[in-house]
Amino acid sequence: MSKPLSSAPHSLVIGGGVIGLTTAWALLQVGHRVSLIEQGELAGGASRANGGQLSYRYVSPLADAGVPWKAIGWLFDPEGPLCFRPELQPAQWSWLAQFLWKCRASVNHTATERLLRLGRFSQQTFQIWQQQLQLQGIALREPGKLVVYRQAGEFAKVRQRMAPDGVEQLLDEAACQRIEPALQASNVRLAGGVFTPGEAVADCHALCLRLAERLREHPGFVALHTGEATGFRRSPSGALQALRTREGELAADHFVLAAGLGSRALAAGLGVKLPLYPLKGYSLTAPIGPAHRPPEVSVTDFERTILYARMDDRLRVAAMVDLVGADLSLDPRRLAGLQRSVRQMLPQAADFDAAESWAGLRPATPGGTPILGATPISNLWLNVGHGALGFTFAFASARIVAALVAGQDSPLPLDGLKLAA
Repeated sequence: MSKPLSSAPHSLVIGGGVIGLTTAWALLQVGHRVSLIEQGELAGGASRANGGQLSYRYVSPLADAGVPWKAIGWLFDPEGPLCFRPELQPAQWSWLAQFLWKCRASVNHTATERLLRLGRFSQQTFQIWQQQLQLQGIALREPGKLVVYRQAGEFAKVRQRMAPDGVEQLLDEAACQRIEPALQASNVRLAGGVFTPGEAVADCHALCLRLAERLREHPGFVALHTGEATGFRRSPSGALQALRTREGELAADHFVLAAGLGSRALAAGLGVKLPLYPLKGYSLTAPIGPAHRPPEVSVTDFERTILYARMDDRLRVAAMVDLVGADLSLDPRRLAGLQRSVRQMLPQAADFDAAESWAGLRPATPGGTPILGATPISNLWLNVGHGALGFTFAFASARIVAALVAGQDSPLPLDGLKLAA
């Protein structure tokens, strides 16, 4: 591989999670020289111990008709998927107001169609990159995804919505147990389930570390910086000249914000308002021993919004949407509720007594669609707001943003995926 010319544009990616790392790789592919900065450990935020599901066909946004009424019930359920703690912060209330406005079936349908396109493109891109990069040790499998339903009413709604020519398989309880024998030990009666072949599972953190290795090996990769970004220096014309950090300034031709929730404050310092709010999620990573019966397919408990993904000799369990601000503390009540639900659904799946607990902040937009591409500042670009689907959408988002930075057309329509005026 020939070394890029020194005159090639230099892009600085701000953020070292799966969004930032994939963006850096995509920028190298379009011929840019690339640097990346992360304030802490690579993939130490929302990419550290997320659910690991690559759910390309399960992308419907949280905002939907009926969700506000469901949310009221969830708030009074100690083991429900939602927790809300009011704050004296305008960002929380502004985000909630926009979220409620988008809780309409027509809005959800349009957003889902857009995200399905993004998911398909992400799946194609990841398959190509995996062949090119040969990323080993990331626990990648394609076992398919089984969504199980406890309530007959919810399952009936799914049956009505299913496309007759889709790849999804509608299953009764016995069929669910045949596809996933681990459910035979469950203490939960199921109304049914939907199985989708081809859906994948991987260890997002491991993938990030392997991708960082490939970046360092690429002749167009300039530097990996560690430090806290504090703002930007601008030219008289308004374009950005450098990123300011506590360790000094980093100059570049283009700057891509991919720093999750941290992108909000950096953009605000430039007068760019990003409608992001952290959706706090929890996960358990439990070891699997010889006596356990872990699920082989990717399983999602619909009513509890708990997902299960086997990663080699570990079971990753992820759940919950807590609107509690930027609070990363491990709430023992929430973790205890998650443990009870898990032991009820899959009691023999793993050693839950030895599970490692984790919490992460998923930066989400009110409508559930990411914000990609240009800003009012000519050389500032966005790759933010992926919510719980950052791992799923990372590969497509990276290619789209890299194409735009390079002055190319987006490979997908950007309707609904751009920063609102």
